[in-house]
Amino acid sequence: MPTFIPGVELNEMFYREAVAPILASAFPGLHYSAALIGYGSDVLGFDSERSTDHEWGPRLLIFLGEDDHRLQAASISDVLSARLPTEFRGYSTNFSEPDENRVRTMERGEPGRVRHHVYFHTVPEFVGRYLGIDPKQALSNIDWLLMDQNALLEITGGKVYHDGLGDLTPLRERLAWYPHEVWLYMLASQWIRLAQEEPFASRCGEGGDEIGSRIVTARLVRDLMKLCFLMERRYAPYSKWLGTAFSRLKCAAEIGPILHDALAADSWQAREHYLCAACQVAARTHNEMGIFKRLDVDTMSFHDRPYRILGAGRFAKAVSDEIRDGQLRGIYKTVGPVGSINQFGDSTNLLTRADLRARLGKLYEAAS
Repeated sequence: MPTFIPGVELNEMFYREAVAPILASAFPGLHYSAALIGYGSDVLGFDSERSTDHEWGPRLLIFLGEDDHRLQAASISDVLSARLPTEFRGYSTNFSEPDENRVRTMERGEPGRVRHHVYFHTVPEFVGRYLGIDPKQALSNIDWLLMDQNALLEITGGKVYHDGLGDLTPLRERLAWYPHEVWLYMLASQWIRLAQEEPFASRCGEGGDEIGSRIVTARLVRDLMKLCFLMERRYAPYSKWLGTAFSRLKCAAEIGPILHDALAADSWQAREHYLCAACQVAARTHNEMGIFKRLDVDTMSFHDRPYRILGAGRFAKAVSDEIRDGQLRGIYKTVGPVGSINQFGDSTNLLTRADLRARLGKLYEAAS
């Protein structure tokens, strides 16, 4: 096995040293963009030697204009197949045929017959399939609420190596984060998620439901983590990389160990203690943003019961009071603080299907 090179770096070299010279020689004057974006741990910067066993290696996306894609994509692919070296930096440029799950792996190839991993797209086709939007059109509030955060991260992550078309980089900048009002709606909705369950770990534990207490604790830990992503204005990846990405947030050094202790606690009283401490860190972060009403971060009793909570609903109201967009205020009042697709949907089959996500637009439209 050659020395591991992170995929974003490997493929920049692959593009500049192997692919670009072939394109310049065989297709002079071709307007295109080249990037490593979309799916993959390498795109997100989380790849390691373990990642090299499938859908990893010398690979690229080449974006062409509509006419060039229709007329030349197949020819460009054939030329690359004929001229690419069989290895680059010790890694095979030849890949297996897709298996039943459409997965490909590096395997030894023949000179002049490389089954490369360079795919050709137009920007509208690729972004439309990934996010369910037309990149040439203005985005509505509902468009933003229906886009999967992991997909947004994969479109804005990775790296653009060459933007000859001139539209890929501006699009990524445009999608870098939610519009302010959409962000407020999602942030208020995330605080509400905490408010809805914050006494339940204690109630389950007091009632002798140890498994229930642990499950609710884990749910609250995940919701706190996702709240931190929102407060730091960072897209959260899907579950496999959630903890890794969370560890890179600014607040992780303080709140991370507390969340770990909450998950490791052997009594509901200890879980309550650590969950309250973590909520207080989140509350201080809320206050430090300086754009919402400052609130007391001390914990309180849940009604007359012997459970301690932050009272997260107070923070949701402080955020929702700042929403000025009429449509989003209407959604918050009528549909409620359900948030974005990621905040109320947890099915991979839903989140990875732009066509299915689009159908949920009616949920928000009813309040518009």
